[in-house]
Amino acid sequence: MRRAFAVLRLIVAIGVIAAVVGQFAKSLSMVANPGAFAANFLSFFTIDSNLLTIVMLLAGAWFGFTKRRDDARFTLFRASVTAYMATTGVVYALLLRDVSLDQATTLPWSNEILHVVAPLYVVLDWIFAPGRSPVRWDRLWLILTFPIIWLAYTLIRGPLVGWYPYPFLNPAQPGGYATVVLYIVAIAGFIGIVGVVVVWLSRLRVLGNGSRSR
Repeated sequence: MRRAFAVLRLIVAIGVIAAVVGQFAKSLSMVANPGAFAANFLSFFTIDSNLLTIVMLLAGAWFGFTKRRDDARFTLFRASVTAYMATTGVVYALLLRDVSLDQATTLPWSNEILHVVAPLYVVLDWIFAPGRSPVRWDRLWLILTFPIIWLAYTLIRGPLVGWYPYPFLNPAQPGGYATVVLYIVAIAGFIGIVGVVVVWLSRLRVLGNGSRSR
């Protein structure tokens, strides 16, 4: 079972790499300022979480082929990426399904992999792939660190460059900063809930995935 999931992780990692590279190349060919586009492209939470997913899947494949169990540090990293990708999938489905990249045309197959296929696989992998260690509850705050840093970066950079990766973070929308704050609170709360569920799942006996611990 470990080796089967290792193979699946390699396949999905290749798909995510192709999706990121494909969208980047497509968009880059249609913009006037490649430097600004590259910075903006790497500022999307979707892209960042998928890049982390590539690292996680490749590392997870290596662990699957070479180790009987994942170590605690990798399990925490995997838990974090699972929370980010679950958030990416849900936010996309609820808020961004009909929103295209403003720099260029969205590549449909890439868009589906990054927002639907990869998040779904990562969540299923977390639930069913054997060999993970239980995540301690006092590590939950570490899962939330990256989204907080990304949000601070986005809100500081946005006014400086006049660009926001997602329309619901732009204070120029109706409602201004009050609406932005409402979205931030809602999404932060959701990430927190997802983090709790991810940690809780790690502490259950699911297909031989370790035992409960404090």
